[in-house]
Amino acid sequence: MAFVYLALAIIAEVIATSALKASDGFTRLWPSVTVVVGYGLAFYLLALVLRSVPVGIAYAFWAGLGIVLITLVGLVVYGERPDPPALLGLAMIVGGVVVIQVFSSVSAH
Repeated sequence: MAFVYLALAIIAEVIATSALKASDGFTRLWPSVTVVVGYGLAFYLLALVLRSVPVGIAYAFWAGLGIVLITLVGLVVYGERPDPPALLGLAMIVGGVVVIQVFSSVSAH
């Protein structure tokens, strides 16, 4: 169940981060409300995850998958195009998360 909570936390964080850009420096009400609610939910769910998953592992997934997903949101919603070095960096981040999940005994706890 911890990894379901982690997935939901990542989704909430990505929604909040997307809304942060849309809030225009917290000058737009509904995107600003979405930021506060989204980050609040994300951190609550992350706290539940940390009951059973080591903090380093949880944060590796949180940060790695969050970066990739927010990059995709930036591409689709805001027309932001990552250049080849950015794509290489994203691939390395995904690779790191895969290595942790597949090869680390710590991630299984």
